[in-house]
Amino acid sequence: MKNSFNKITSYFDNLKFSYKTSFLVFIIAGGMISIIILFQISIFTIKQDFDVLFDKRTTSLIKLENIKDTYKVNIQETLKDLENKNLSYKQAKEVLQLGEQLINKNWNDYKKINILEQDNLISNFIKKFMLENQASNENKILKDSIMNNIDKKMITIKSILNSLDTSKKYFSEINLQVNGLNIYITSLINYDLSIALNEKRKTDKIFNIIIIFSFITIFFVFLFSIFLTLFIINNFKKLHNSLEQKVEDKTKELTELNNYLEIKISKEVAQNRKKDMIMTQQAKLASMGEMLNNIAHQWRQPLGSITMIIQSFQTKMNMGKLTYDFVEDKVNDALLLADNMSTTLDDFKNFFNPDKSKSSFDLRKCIEHSIELSKYILTKENIHIELSMKKDIKINSYYNELSHVFLNLISNSKDALATNVDKNDRIIKIVVSKYKNEAIINIIDNGGGIPKEVISKVFEPYYTTKYKSAGTGIGLYMSKQIIERHMNGAISCKNINHKIKNDKNYKCTLFTIKLPIENDNNEEINEQ
Repeated sequence: MKNSFNKITSYFDNLKFSYKTSFLVFIIAGGMISIIILFQISIFTIKQDFDVLFDKRTTSLIKLENIKDTYKVNIQETLKDLENKNLSYKQAKEVLQLGEQLINKNWNDYKKINILEQDNLISNFIKKFMLENQASNENKILKDSIMNNIDKKMITIKSILNSLDTSKKYFSEINLQVNGLNIYITSLINYDLSIALNEKRKTDKIFNIIIIFSFITIFFVFLFSIFLTLFIINNFKKLHNSLEQKVEDKTKELTELNNYLEIKISKEVAQNRKKDMIMTQQAKLASMGEMLNNIAHQWRQPLGSITMIIQSFQTKMNMGKLTYDFVEDKVNDALLLADNMSTTLDDFKNFFNPDKSKSSFDLRKCIEHSIELSKYILTKENIHIELSMKKDIKINSYYNELSHVFLNLISNSKDALATNVDKNDRIIKIVVSKYKNEAIINIIDNGGGIPKEVISKVFEPYYTTKYKSAGTGIGLYMSKQIIERHMNGAISCKNINHKIKNDKNYKCTLFTIKLPIENDNNEEINEQ
């Protein structure tokens, strides 16, 4: 028993979870259906029993009692009255015929009720199935015998009544037959009563069996439900424990991985900091080198001018034309160039300083200052420079840095004109206008323009088409940085055809600078 139970539990324990739940649902559903069917059967049996009680045990008995009463009242009493001459023959004959009809009707109804009883197949099947070995008190032979005797007595009485006439005394003979018939009817009533009581006992037994079987079914359904529920709960516990173990293992793996990553990140951070320090140092050196290149670029032009001034002293002395005014004039120019070179050092020192301050200045003076610094080189190359500015414009920006931008653009134009244009046609034209809240500076030279494949790269750092001795490729790059990053302006370059001198068209290069002005006047002025 114990081994069988262990096998069953082991079998259910090894079932898949889905099978266990399906089996539990099957057990509960099957048990509920069985209970419903059993209760339906018991209700049907009880109803059937009531029907039989009414038809068989009540109606049939009433029919038999009516037969007895009819024989007593309609037959015996009528014949007695006929013999006592209380009724005429005709009246007695009518009463007797009526009595016979009533007797035949009740007797036939009684037989039909017995036939209907045999047609209750379901009830009989249930009783036979559940009470298969139960001894039955029903004796059909006896009942048939009684009914045959009743039929014979009825036939005898009927034949006597059919031969009735007034010349004979029938009462004693009929009374004897009717009493014998009543004895058979009483026996039949007693037989039916005993059968009815037996049927009642069988119905009680069937009802008790069904109730007991229903309780047993409920008990087993409940037991199987608990049994399978325990298996499912046990399955959930195992699944829960398995998941907990997996979570614990994964947590442990993640913790180890996290520790490993923390150590690795710490090492990488330390290495990156070391690299950053090295790169910072390299960047400082690179910036320093770049700054030196810029200073050298910006000094190139004033140094050339100072050289020319010094050479002019020698030339004038050799010619014997060195005068005091000439010396004073050239010394002032040389001092101006030297001061500009000194200012250049301060400008580049503060170039990367975010705290440097702006100042309000006249844009015309800044341009003229740049032209003055460039005049020796422009004169040497026979370049004519014009400034067209109808109205003074004040801006709030960085004077020296903007002056360096103009010097760079004039220097580039000078290089282009000295290389490509005849000495008599070298022109630089600077046109300044105002549009809305912007000052627009156009610098045009007739140096032949910039090649198309080059023009998109002129603002890139260290890009130059000149010889290394003539250019470093950082002048226009620095100009763009100053205009756009420091002054919130814009600078662009393009080639144009322009009548820069007389009515002749020249291929020109146009640099356009747009700078915000400090005047808040929104009046639109287009001086172009």
